Amino acid sequence: MNGEQGERHTSRLLPWTGSEGKPCYVLGDGAGYVSRMADGIESVQLGMAGDLLGHAADLLADRRVTGVELHFLASRLTESLRDVKRIAESRAMRWQDGGGECP
Repeated sequence: MNGEQGERHTSRLLPWTGSEGKPCYVLGDGAGYVSRMADGIESVQLGMAGDLLGHAADLLADRRVTGVELHFLASRLTESLRDVKRIAESRAMRWQDGGGECP
């Protein structure tokens, strides 16, 4: 809590990494510019993950898929899973800090 009653300042894991792949955090009340930008990026990342799952299902149903195509798919799925995991960790931290308020 800051000096004003009811104002919460917490850290938030951002949906991107810094140099050398290190996690990035922002401190604040969750309503600032960086938090709103992070919300937007999380939304895009989750949408892309959903699209990728649909593409994966289509590709895996194709019996003529090549090893190169599967490798490319596995690479994109790995990237997407890393993003979704970071989002889940961030939301879990905020849920714990907020006393049960899930974003």
